[in-house]
Amino acid sequence: MNGMDDQAIHDHISELIASEHELRRKLSTGEITAPQEHAQLREAEVQLDRLWDLLRQRQARREFDQDPAEAVERPADVVENYRE
Repeated sequence: MNGMDDQAIHDHISELIASEHELRRKLSTGEITAPQEHAQLREAEVQLDRLWDLLRQRQARREFDQDPAEAVERPADVVENYRE
């Protein structure tokens, strides 16, 4: 994911949100089971959290006159645990 600009990150976020909507649709039509939907939604949510974190890092780097391209995507366990 590194090397992406803000627009590419936003585009990927939009794709993941569309994927979440599609999973909910598939569940409602019986194409997937609730456990499948929950597992896939959880994976998408983690990816979204990582992308939002990357965007926040890029913005912070800009605010402090640093290169936003040097922001790095953090591992899921880091991003998911610092909110607790």
